[in-house]
Amino acid sequence: MRSLTDQQQAIRDFIEREVAAGRPCPSQREIAGHFGFASKTAAACHVRALVKKGVLAVDAGKARSLQLVSLARANRRAAVEIPLFGSIPAGFGRDREEEADECIPVTIDSIGFKPTRNTFALRVSGDSMMGKHILDGDIVVLEHGPEPRPGQVVAALIDRKSTLKTFVVKNGKPFLKAENPKYPDLIPSDELMIQGVVRAVLRRFEK
Repeated sequence: MRSLTDQQQAIRDFIEREVAAGRPCPSQREIAGHFGFASKTAAACHVRALVKKGVLAVDAGKARSLQLVSLARANRRAAVEIPLFGSIPAGFGRDREEEADECIPVTIDSIGFKPTRNTFALRVSGDSMMGKHILDGDIVVLEHGPEPRPGQVVAALIDRKSTLKTFVVKNGKPFLKAENPKYPDLIPSDELMIQGVVRAVLRRFEK
């Protein structure tokens, strides 16, 4: 990291104190007010310098877009536990009614997104999804709630049986598609309830 001027270091320390106190990261206007700058333009110049030096990051999609890089990295490495449910068949569907077997730690870096209370994991059994590189023994991380898009892999309850398949819509009618020619498509005769959309696959390689 390139060295900071005294003013830049003071701004960095101010941001760190605010975040450590549980408050949101200060805006440029709040930085200007705290340090007595005549306008937020001066604060913006310091912020740009801190971004260039790798101290701050800017998330353009958020109203309060500033974030300390060190905290962002720590947050990405911080483990959060999500419930892991017993094996969901990736072959033919079968009846399943059970509670989580255990909880497993995941990080933003390991799954690619920030887990929520709707995030859960399932252990795969079978080879019907090998065409999507989802193999027997893998753990899939899913998000409950969002409507699936055609082509996404989902955990679904079809005619009261749970399974993991690709969600397909043809002629306005949804069905589930295996990614292995050994297995037939699953066309619901009664109901199709999406339990979650797959967001990540975790695999442990044996030595």
